[in-house]
Amino acid sequence: MGRNISRPGTENDRKRSLKLALGVAVVATATAGLAVPSAAAPAPADNCGGGYVGLTYDDGPAQGFTSSLLSALRQNGVRATLFNIGQNAQNNASLVSAEKNAGMWIGNHSWTHPHLTQTSQSQMLSELQRTQQAIQQITGTAPRLFRPPYGETSATLKSVERQLGLTEVIWDVDSQDWNGASTAQIVQRASGLQNGQVILMHDGYSTTIQAIPQIAANLRSRGMCAGMISPSTGRAVAPA
Repeated sequence: MGRNISRPGTENDRKRSLKLALGVAVVATATAGLAVPSAAAPAPADNCGGGYVGLTYDDGPAQGFTSSLLSALRQNGVRATLFNIGQNAQNNASLVSAEKNAGMWIGNHSWTHPHLTQTSQSQMLSELQRTQQAIQQITGTAPRLFRPPYGETSATLKSVERQLGLTEVIWDVDSQDWNGASTAQIVQRASGLQNGQVILMHDGYSTTIQAIPQIAANLRSRGMCAGMISPSTGRAVAPA
């Protein structure tokens, strides 16, 4: 008599099949349960309960410095606002693009870095407008922040800024990097930053670049983060 392949198995066969099926289901469920949360777990958020400060670097972009500056900022997980001189931006378009691609904010620092308060209103307009156009041509976005060279401002200059939709940004803390400050002195000055405040530094000094890891570590130790500068207030705030 031929074998009936549709014949139900013995009781032991059915038990073994049931155990095997349950075992596979348990393993699959356990594996899925481990994999999904692990893959979906968000990266730990920065502790910014102490507030935000604005790290700013003037006078770039500069060959031999800007790339190192961007590398140090990224390696230490901080963002900054870079106030570019217009003619430097035009002559180093690839570095301006690198600034944007690194997630930095780019501001206007005039075309040639003159004493603007000693120039005519038309010269002021030219200095700011040319820089706006150069940066917009490279990045696709015109700056909304302006830092007057030497921190010198006037009612006339402010009216030109408003005409171009720019917010003037001075500083609360001067790192004195331009005046020969050492890395330790730059770090010490940055350690006094409070919520909303802005520090002046420059793109062009190795001491300034070397200070970045310690500045970043100090901010973390105080529960603070490097933020953006608000076009509305000129103060450091959480990134948009």
